[in-house]
Amino acid sequence: MDEKEAQKEILRLRREINYHNYRYYVLDSPVVTDAEYDRMLRRLEGLEARFPGLIAPDSPTRRVGAAPLSAFGTIRHTTPMLSLGNAFTQEEAREFDDRIKRLLKCATGTKIEYAAEPKMDGLAVELIYEDGVFTKGSTRGDGYTGEDVTQNLRTVRAIPLNLLPAIRDTGVKPPAYIEVRGEVFLPLAAFRKVNKEREARGEPLFANPRNAAAGSLRQLDPRVTAERPLDIFCYGVGMVEGASFKTHFESLEYIRALGLKVNPMVRVVEGIDAALEYHDTVEKKREGLGYELDGVVIKVNGLALQERLGTLTRSPRWALAYKFAPRQESTTVKDIIVGVGRTGALTPVAVLEPISVGGVTIERATLHNLDEVERKDVRVGDTVVVQRAGDVIPEIAGVLKERRPRGKELEQFRMPDKCPECGSTVERVGALHFCTAGLLCPAQLKESIRHFASKRAMDIEGLGAMHVDQFVDAGVVKDVADLYYLKKEKILKLERWAEKSADNLLNAIDKSKRPALERLIYGLGIRGVGEHMARVLADRFGDLKSLMEATIEELLETYEIGPETAQSIVDFFRERHNREVIRKLEDAGVAFPKKTREKRGTLAGKVFLFTGTLESFSRDEAKALVEAEGAEGATGVSKKVDYVVAGAEPGSKYEKAKEMGLKIIDEDEFKKMVGRQA
Repeated sequence: MDEKEAQKEILRLRREINYHNYRYYVLDSPVVTDAEYDRMLRRLEGLEARFPGLIAPDSPTRRVGAAPLSAFGTIRHTTPMLSLGNAFTQEEAREFDDRIKRLLKCATGTKIEYAAEPKMDGLAVELIYEDGVFTKGSTRGDGYTGEDVTQNLRTVRAIPLNLLPAIRDTGVKPPAYIEVRGEVFLPLAAFRKVNKEREARGEPLFANPRNAAAGSLRQLDPRVTAERPLDIFCYGVGMVEGASFKTHFESLEYIRALGLKVNPMVRVVEGIDAALEYHDTVEKKREGLGYELDGVVIKVNGLALQERLGTLTRSPRWALAYKFAPRQESTTVKDIIVGVGRTGALTPVAVLEPISVGGVTIERATLHNLDEVERKDVRVGDTVVVQRAGDVIPEIAGVLKERRPRGKELEQFRMPDKCPECGSTVERVGALHFCTAGLLCPAQLKESIRHFASKRAMDIEGLGAMHVDQFVDAGVVKDVADLYYLKKEKILKLERWAEKSADNLLNAIDKSKRPALERLIYGLGIRGVGEHMARVLADRFGDLKSLMEATIEELLETYEIGPETAQSIVDFFRERHNREVIRKLEDAGVAFPKKTREKRGTLAGKVFLFTGTLESFSRDEAKALVEAEGAEGATGVSKKVDYVVAGAEPGSKYEKAKEMGLKIIDEDEFKKMVGRQA
């Protein structure tokens, strides 16, 4: 393939991939399978690696995150991104409507047309498109100047890098220049997942989805942002060249037609009564939306009327944020107990005087770890503010110290030095405390079985938490492998089991014997290995046996694996009990799958290792190039490597490869192999 042919194919692939991104991330209506999408993306990566001069800044392959920044630059907003005035009651919202009518000198009985939309609790951003291409992005900042987070915003899949794909559906032509305002957020499911992974790594948890979104978008390393499944809803426009609108809603329909994501619940309503009804409707739907809202925004719909109304110093006169009822309440801490999790981590939990928060009765709230207890200075007897973080997780937002009983010293909390479940010694590792008994601790055993059987791991349908407790307490299950040795007669001897329920469970256990490799690795419950890391390990090592035999050095050569995780993985497989459980799983018929790449192209089946600095392309580009031709890019020296491509200053891998007698080629020879003549 020559450069002209490659350019034609690259343009076709970009259009296809951009369109499928739009279908998947904006419309939530994909028309190709994940495998088809992955093949297109790999093909594009390979072609761009082969012809780097054809790489464009708006290519779908640029979403993975650029090199880390030393600091953010700034971007000046052409038109200010102002704050909104707040209302907390219907009376305040009606006062807003009355004020609008007075300023516009409306006749008695006039109903103002409003655009009503959910108020996202995320991070406000501005996206700038020039001739349909995303060129800059910034945070709201102080309303006049924001931080330049362009590289990070490129990793958000719901933000199109090029507005052209939507033409296929709408026929709308992108303007020469447009500033789009939106709110970046982290869906609640993703928020819970991120916090769970951070907890497993001993990192501080995000307090709520808004903090998580802000923390993700303001990373100096865009690759970290790329790992977080951020989303966006666009809610307005700033300066536009090449298009005009009469109403706010019309501007939203326009950017929606361009392929940008707009909340589907946006409505045009007549009069304040309809706006208040909209507020109540959205508040009732709030629980099931999957993302965090803290109110609705009511805007005068007519842009000419907005112009007449003008703005105050920090907020427009024509818009109002009508907040939902608070999700915080105060109550008393009755006790602080300590729970033991799957990895043996001890977690302090506040036992509360029952309180209703957002319609849900809260009796317990996590305190995460000892550092968190000490930072907030939570003590038994304190009056505390409780909130539902992310509308899901009850937590203590703060202590009302002025309400501490006078003349009575409340005792500070101390982490126990013995496990509250089994009495074993407790040791501190970083911010966390761990029971040292491992799976000999019944609490850890139960949690490890629940994790192993969970939907994202081995997916044993019907094995609930109560069943796990029952099996462990009865001594029927002593490790995860014992699930595959359960007999119907033993199950029927336990309470609340009948023939049908026992058969259903055994069928579900049998069905789980053929997992994907990453699910099996995740299910084993290795400390620090979440779903994402399990996929990394599956891709890197290809089968469980290779992973079990991996050294610290081999693990550290794998992208994204740090020293703590590498040590945790080695320690896990070194433990005799864990190896015995894995043997039992295999003996029970659990398949240990191999993860193989599709073998195609001129280099099918070959393994390349790149070391040193290459002149024509980066290592990632070289790796993508060979993978597009059916080969594999290795990260460490081993006998599996067919070719070692040595660039300038190759280092220790080069020396080791020479010692092992591996075939070493230079960059010119490599370029000939992949069709890029030196």
